[in-house]
Amino acid sequence: MSHTYEAMWEKLNLDLDAHAGLLQVLGKFYGDIYLSQTGRLRGMEYLDFVLSEVHGLRIKELQDAKAQGRKVIGTFCVFVPEEIVLAADAIQVGLCAGAEIGKDAAEKILPRNTCALIKSFVGFKLSRLCPYLESCDLVVGETTCDGKKKAYEIFVDYAPLYVMEIPQMKNACDRDLWRGEVIRFKEKIEELTGNTIAAAKLSQSIRVVNDRRRALQRLNRLRAAVPAPISGRDVLLVNQISFYDDPVRFTENIHKLCDEIEERVNAKQGIAPEGTPRLMLSGCPMAVPNWKLPFVVESSGAVIVGEESCIGTRNTRDLVDENGPSFEAMIDALADRYMRIDCACFTPNAERLDNVVSMAKELQVNGVIHYGLSFCHPYAIEAFKVDKALKEAGVPMLSIETDYSMEDVEQLKTRVEAFVEMIR
Repeated sequence: MSHTYEAMWEKLNLDLDAHAGLLQVLGKFYGDIYLSQTGRLRGMEYLDFVLSEVHGLRIKELQDAKAQGRKVIGTFCVFVPEEIVLAADAIQVGLCAGAEIGKDAAEKILPRNTCALIKSFVGFKLSRLCPYLESCDLVVGETTCDGKKKAYEIFVDYAPLYVMEIPQMKNACDRDLWRGEVIRFKEKIEELTGNTIAAAKLSQSIRVVNDRRRALQRLNRLRAAVPAPISGRDVLLVNQISFYDDPVRFTENIHKLCDEIEERVNAKQGIAPEGTPRLMLSGCPMAVPNWKLPFVVESSGAVIVGEESCIGTRNTRDLVDENGPSFEAMIDALADRYMRIDCACFTPNAERLDNVVSMAKELQVNGVIHYGLSFCHPYAIEAFKVDKALKEAGVPMLSIETDYSMEDVEQLKTRVEAFVEMIR
């Protein structure tokens, strides 16, 4: 990455030496996992460029926007309604939470047996390594798990923080609570930006975010072809970048990628030979640069054809109704759409079981790998019910629990290879 950004990073108070080391490791990691693939689509060059400038050009765009008076909102979760942020002429970005950089610093204020994702976002902040965090005018947290709830009580001392309450059930009273949270969030964003959200702006932002979801839905439909036309690693990268790239630009480039995939599908060309075991990932999200498990899976003779995850279909499956005739109707539509998210924070969560099974059947997978981050109790416990539902549907499942370190790569590879051999 160009040294021309060093003055910007210094102004953001990053630890320049540690940050340079992070970028060097990230570049090598990316080269080994992504650029080493054969038969990649030309459209992935855009994603490669975005990733190469992940701490450079995109951060400069955010700084330029801030200089013009726009606000930057950082998030960790798909429950935060980006439509409201865009309607207030602000920018929403996903935050760094996919590496164990800063783990030692995080463990000085968090228990060691804390989920890797939580330790990651706290560690990035304490170690001054995430330019997205340092660019934020507001960080939005959410109560999707007890670990996050309590970590935010500490994190508020280090960053401007706002927390949304996520209901834990889906009864009428829970829906009312959530609608109230959406309105409260709207008022917070209006206060922060100084912009009143008008119905016309909200309608426009709903279409912008829906258009991005439609592009990703199209990608998921195309990748379901036999043979698989694109690697799971590459689609994971697409989903990851969707959280911090400009939404209009991203949507345009993903449709170009899909046009190319469509040509490959029509020509019956695949990234892997027909007959390659088809696997689906299910469970916890994988934030940049958490690429370990997909790399292990696709280096073990299988291809990933779907992700039942927040960095996957959980984030893209449902659209917001665009036909709301009034501002209140649009708020209702937003509340209803986000309440359809089948996060493991909900109890009961039969929707997720149904979605996992139907997705496995639609994608014609040979097996499912359930991915859980160490100490993520909601997904670890729910894995038992997912396994039972898949068994009843005749789909084998392998449950894996890991963190962001590379220490268990060989152990994971042994387990995945055995699973692939079993289902072959």
